[in-house]
Amino acid sequence: MRKMIYRLMGMCFLAVSLAAFAQSGDTMKQGDQMKPDNMKADNMSKKAMTVSGKISDDGKMFVSDKDNKTWTVSNPEALKGHEGHHVTVKAHVDAAKNEIQVSSVKIAKDEIKDTMKNDSMKKDEMQH
Repeated sequence: MRKMIYRLMGMCFLAVSLAAFAQSGDTMKQGDQMKPDNMKADNMSKKAMTVSGKISDDGKMFVSDKDNKTWTVSNPEALKGHEGHHVTVKAHVDAAKNEIQVSSVKIAKDEIKDTMKNDSMKKDEMQH
């Protein structure tokens, strides 16, 4: 009975995979031409999303707090000075490429509190 259930599950998985693969095929007609810039804009989400997470030390990756998903940052220059910090970013998401394009970045509230706490601890140490 278990073997039959596993086989059925395997066939269902295969059917779903094949259907997804068939839909993701190239649907562009011969006469259609798209510029690379337009293709990138089409793949990016139309509306910017706000997400909290941590920026990698090199500033090229972003790890979201919500699901620990790692995203490649298409414009790392927008994160300059925030490397290694916990931030909230507003970004357009390209799920197909697992990539985000950052439009704004703010240091997360909890990191501001930690920074203030560390500063006050340093002041107390200096006074003693």
